[in-house]
Amino acid sequence: MTSDRHASLQHSYGRAYEQMLEKVRYDGAYPTREKAEEAVRLVLAGLGRQLTGDERVELAARLPLEAARILTAQIPDTQPLGGWAFVKDLAARTGASLATTRWDTGSVFSAVAAYAGPDLITRILHQLPSGYALLFGHAELTRAA
Repeated sequence: MTSDRHASLQHSYGRAYEQMLEKVRYDGAYPTREKAEEAVRLVLAGLGRQLTGDERVELAARLPLEAARILTAQIPDTQPLGGWAFVKDLAARTGASLATTRWDTGSVFSAVAAYAGPDLITRILHQLPSGYALLFGHAELTRAA
């Protein structure tokens, strides 16, 4: 029974996650929902390796359950990557081009930002190394000394 339940969970996503996948598919102009989901899984797992603390917990609480699981299943890296290094890391993990991976990242981060809201995104951007603001579609802010 446990394996039947697990199998049904793999094929039956919650409505909120379905909507997130559709947003990513539409915004990213992906030909199929499966391609959009590949991008979501890749980018959220990568973000889960970068984000820590209250911002990680709060973002997970605002994302659809399936997306939150992808984010929180990752153990944060001890040395966070800057924005461009983040894209290069994701590209290396998949063998995709840097341009494609940058596109995937922007498409998924757009959906993440919609769930998170501007205040949480601002806090996330302050926590992460430089280079993420552009990935989220924001101007890169200089940090005060």
